Amino acid sequence: MLARALRKPRLIAPLRRHYGAPAAVASDPRKDKTVQLTHSRGVNVTHDPLLSKGTAFSINERERLSIRGLVPPRRQEMNKQLLRVKRNLDACETPLAKFVFLSALQDRNETLFYKLLIQHLEELSGIIYTPTVGLASQKSHSIYRRSRGMYFSSQDRGVMSAMVYNWPHDEVDVIVVTDGSRVLGLGDLGANGMQIPIGKLSLYVAAGGIRPRAVLPVVLDVGTNNESLLNDPLYLGMDHPRLEGEEYYSFVDEWITAVKSRWPNALIQFEDFKYPHAYNLLNKYRDQVTCFNDDIQSTSAITLAGILASLKARGRSQEDLANERIVCVGAGSAGVGVCEGIIDCMVAQGRVKSREEAYSRIWMLDQHGLLGGEGNRAVPLDERQRCYVKPSMNDRMTLEEVVDEVKPSVILGLTGIRGVFTEKAIRTMAQHHEKPVVFPLSNPDTHAECTAEEAYKWTDGRAIFASGSPFDDVLLPDGRLGRTNQCNNSYSFPGLGLGVTVSRATKVTPRMFLETARVIADLASPSQLKEGVLFPGVRHLRSVALAVGTRICEVAYEEGVATAQIKEGEVLKDVVKHSMYTPEYVPLVYHPYH
Repeated sequence: MLARALRKPRLIAPLRRHYGAPAAVASDPRKDKTVQLTHSRGVNVTHDPLLSKGTAFSINERERLSIRGLVPPRRQEMNKQLLRVKRNLDACETPLAKFVFLSALQDRNETLFYKLLIQHLEELSGIIYTPTVGLASQKSHSIYRRSRGMYFSSQDRGVMSAMVYNWPHDEVDVIVVTDGSRVLGLGDLGANGMQIPIGKLSLYVAAGGIRPRAVLPVVLDVGTNNESLLNDPLYLGMDHPRLEGEEYYSFVDEWITAVKSRWPNALIQFEDFKYPHAYNLLNKYRDQVTCFNDDIQSTSAITLAGILASLKARGRSQEDLANERIVCVGAGSAGVGVCEGIIDCMVAQGRVKSREEAYSRIWMLDQHGLLGGEGNRAVPLDERQRCYVKPSMNDRMTLEEVVDEVKPSVILGLTGIRGVFTEKAIRTMAQHHEKPVVFPLSNPDTHAECTAEEAYKWTDGRAIFASGSPFDDVLLPDGRLGRTNQCNNSYSFPGLGLGVTVSRATKVTPRMFLETARVIADLASPSQLKEGVLFPGVRHLRSVALAVGTRICEVAYEEGVATAQIKEGEVLKDVVKHSMYTPEYVPLVYHPYH
């Protein structure tokens, strides 16, 4: 689409220099090949994870970088290194042990870490991210080895604008920030929440092709209300209750101001903030900085993609979305965010007369039950939740009662509570729909609203199933495989971030999330959809990110928020593909004034 339209005389070279290779890369006129300049020598090279090649340094590099004798004499290329680390990784007996091993590899050689991750993305994404990252977050203070990212705490008030200059890299493209208040479905983990931004950014690099030195994980340590952490002598975060109210929001505002002062073009991804802080921060800053909330918007995009793909899997058109009857269990930031994205799509398709009519297609439950008619709630519903109230139905109806009355075709779980989807509720769905759509989306897998095996058992093998964390396919009594799908943000945010970064968009717009969903929903083949497969496998995340990133770039230009320049005749997909980081060793050259 846009590739045909963008044929104005613009300049692409600066964009390519910025994204197409590692930072500080220049051309060596003597050898006509890409090299990387560094002012480091000796152990400063071997101990820098962004520079180190381990045993792969050439003889010339060892000489000019003064590391001759500091590494084993026999040079081994990357393929031999990969063999060694994979063999050692496979020897680790538990997922947490593998997480610790991979963290150590990332701390000493990021190029090798990302090469390994890309080659084994399906196997290792569940280690560096959900579900294992949940356990790693809970135990983060116990397995701590080496600092990564930045911590801004309550004792840093007034000095954040100076602190940001402690980060060694002047160019930062993506920042993932959390306050650790609602980590996955695990609740308040305080400063231990740092593992989530680290894991997210690893996927940004491996899947989205963002450069390793251009990402920054951040924790805003405003304290914790987790008593077990406060009483643990090994806990590394601030040992006081969470800041709240104006004190909390002024803290975040100081951090935003500090980040803008040093990296005004960075994309900020808010991650795992509790409700209603998540919405309040997004609404406050979405027009001030380039930012989005992953749990609200990115989760919404991938869930919408799953529902749209499920329509195709049921032999219907994506335009039939407005005819779905959707029950959403979970009325927090993720639940409301997911439903708002569905509403946006219904309105954009033009099959409903108004937004209010679209709201009538969704029934929402919180921990007390249905958001129904006048109820005497201790905590009043906020304006976002009130949109989903069904005045004609009793307040606090149980899930079984709602399903029995509504007869939904789709059920979504965003509660973080294991077992919320009951057998009776799912069996009732299956009585009214040939292929009920069952999406228990809470992470990690131990907090999923139901398992894949339960969903298929309760629907007699007819469910279309997707979950936030990976589940194995289920062998059905008739010998068929009940296919599972991972409806996880890892499909959406890497490509979104890639597109925003390459286009240098000044805003992340609602339409970008809608288009992300539409692109992902169209990626599965007809034969895959027939089997109940809604998305390409996790091993294809990099190609998914390329497709999404290209479309996001198009949207950025169409909506007038892109600032990167495009050269006449350039095809946007090629520009985006060229911009994606690929982990390969490049020659290192010492430059004392670099």
